[in-house]
Order: sequence, then structure tokens, then C-alpha cells
Amino acid sequence: MSEIRPPALEPLAIQSADMPSPHDPYAALRFRDFRLLGLGQFIAVLGEQMIGVAIGWELYERTRSALALGLVGLVQVIPVILLSLPAGHIADRFDRKRIAIATRLMLALCSAGLALLSATQGSLALIYGCLLLIGTARAFNDPASASLLAQTVPQEVFTNAATWESSTWQLAAVIGPALGGLVIAIQRSATLVYVLNAGAAIICVLLLLAIRGRRAAQPPHEEATLASLAVGVRFVWRSKILLAAITLDLFAVLLGGATALLPIFARDILQVGPTGLGWLRAAPSIGAVSTAIALAYLPPFRRVGATLLLAVAGFGAATIVFGLSRSFVLSLAMLGLLGALDNISVVIRSTLLLTQTPDTMRGRVSAVNSVFIGASNQLGGFESGLAAALFGPIIAVVGGGIGTILVVAAVGLIWPEMRRLGRLGE
Repeated sequence: MSEIRPPALEPLAIQSADMPSPHDPYAALRFRDFRLLGLGQFIAVLGEQMIGVAIGWELYERTRSALALGLVGLVQVIPVILLSLPAGHIADRFDRKRIAIATRLMLALCSAGLALLSATQGSLALIYGCLLLIGTARAFNDPASASLLAQTVPQEVFTNAATWESSTWQLAAVIGPALGGLVIAIQRSATLVYVLNAGAAIICVLLLLAIRGRRAAQPPHEEATLASLAVGVRFVWRSKILLAAITLDLFAVLLGGATALLPIFARDILQVGPTGLGWLRAAPSIGAVSTAIALAYLPPFRRVGATLLLAVAGFGAATIVFGLSRSFVLSLAMLGLLGALDNISVVIRSTLLLTQTPDTMRGRVSAVNSVFIGASNQLGGFESGLAAALFGPIIAVVGGGIGTILVVAAVGLIWPEMRRLGRLGE
């Protein structure tokens, strides 16, 4: 793996090899480029979360169709599945900052288009066309942005950087939907939300332009053939640690998708109405943000593999308790715990992707991760809905939690390297 140096003008204090360095919870934030990248991503995600609420509200207002809502996720995930591998190849061949800037500009244009269609009550087909373009932009943005992080901080603070990146994302996930709903309630229209999202994308572009980060190492020139596109897939397949980590996340999301069924639990089981549903939806993000802040202050994990396995197993156990709960308070607590444990998994997996992957391949490996995570999020919601329709919501959630625990046991047996993994970076 090529050496990663800190950005210019931001010297990192060098500790003697014989002296243990004190844990610095703000290590990543001491680098200007990381602060710019983190702030830009926070603002961008805030806008994306707002627009998610706006699209759902507007389409349902106009169609009163659940299928119309389901198509929102479908048209955005198809480009991710089809284009992520080529996008990863491009992220490794060209300047990742420029790719991130270009895709953010495309997202701003799409959001402006949605604002125009909202104001004029334009064609639904054009709305879905904008969403398809948004999915396409994200397919190229995700590998480039994920790889760009490694160009803003030195390798020894990758874990701290992943922790802060996760916490800012989760914070935006808490604020964004509430802010979007507030704007819609005041304006009686979703148009302004799309305008604000376009503005957020432009601000993100301006912050990205200010980043001076070092250039990524360039791989040997190769044409974009099927073999070159599949390099990331082969690398993940051969890396037992990465394969185990992605498998854990994939099946945890596929089987433990309790959040997709929250409207049913809020209305029919817990009987807490729309206000209670809002709290239930916010609970996982609140738990995730709290955990991310705690992780920034705590020393690095000494046994990363065991921690990851226990976190995902705990995710399954919390899912089971939530499915059986008839107490609103207990259900909130379990959803908060789900978010906390999921965030531990996200931080570890994100750091493993950074530390276990050569710089020349980070785009393609991040693309593989995007395909798995993007597909599992959408398919997980579908699986939960189908299981609830066939067996009822309680059995669907409890069965998913049991399945998650079984997957953890299987991963621990199939890949003993994960059980033995010590500190991140080994």
C-alpha cells in the first residue's frame, strides 16, 4: 500500500515508536482538507435527506399510490447496480475530486429540474427521469467520494476519520427529514425543498474546490474491459477480511430490516400514531450519532473482528426484542441500540475498506461496496415487506433477527480470519 502523507501546511506530530501516542478524538478534524470534505458531505446529505421527504410527500399527494413511492427507490438503485463498477474504474483512473464536483453539479441540476416540475405540476415521467439521473450521479459520486477521504488524512487516523464521517452523515439523517417536513408544512409545497437541495449541492462543490489534498496514486493504464471492471470484485473475493465484513453488513440489512415496517408497528402494534412514528424513525439515527461521538473519544478497538461480530449479533438480538415489544419506550430503546450497533459496524467496515485496499484500487473496491450496500438497502425493505405480507410483521422482524444471528455464526466459522483480527490496520 502506498504511503499516505498528511496535506501540506498541516504537519502531524510524530511520536516516537517507543512511546504510546495519546488517543486524540479530534485527530481527523485537525486536517483542513478533511474538515472541508466533511462539511461538504454534511450539507449535501442534509439536502438529500430533505429531498427524500419531499419526493415521497409530493408523489403520494399527486397519486395516492404506494406503487409510485416504491418506484422512487427502484429508479435510483438501478443505476447504482448497473454503473457502480464502471464508476469505480473511472474513480481509479481520473481525479476523484473532479468526479465528485461534476456529479454534485449534476445533482444540483436534477434538483433544479424537480423544483421546476413541482412548481408547474409537471409530468410524473419527467420526475422519475430526474430521479434516474440522480441515481446515475450517485453511482459515480459514491466511489469517488469514498476514495477521496483517503487523500485528506494520513493512514494512522483513518479510523477517526471514518468515525467523524459516519457521525456527520447520521446527524444529517436526523436533521434533514425534520427540516424538509417543516419547509413543506410552511410552504404547503415541496418546491422550495428542491431549491434548497440544489443550493446545498452547489455549496458542497465550492468546499470541494477548496480541497488541496494529495493526488491519488495512478494505476497502470488499462482499458475499461470487463476484466478491469471486475478487478474490485476479485480483490474483495480474495480478501477474506473485506469479504466477511461486507457479507455481515449485506445480510444484516437484508434480514434485519425492521425500520421498513415501522409504519405498521406505529399504527397497529404500538398504537402511537404519526407522532410516535416520527420518534421511531429518528431513534436509530440518534443512537448512531451518540455512538459515533463516543467512538471518537474511546481508544481504538483492540479486537476489531470480535467487536464487529458481536455488534452484528447484537443488532440481530435487538431486532428480535423490537419485534416482540409492546412497549413504546422499549421499542424506542431497541431502535436506538440498532442504530448504535449498526454505526459500530459502519465505522469498522469503512476503515477496513481504507486500510486493506491499495490506493490505486480504492475506487473499484468502494464501487463493489456501493453495489452491495445499495442493493441490500432496497432489497432489505422489499424482503421485510414480503415477509410481513406472508407471515405478519412480528414474525417477519423476529425471523430476520434470528437470521442475522445465524449469519454471524456462519461468518465466524467460514472466515476465522475475522475472529482473529486485532487492531484496525493489521
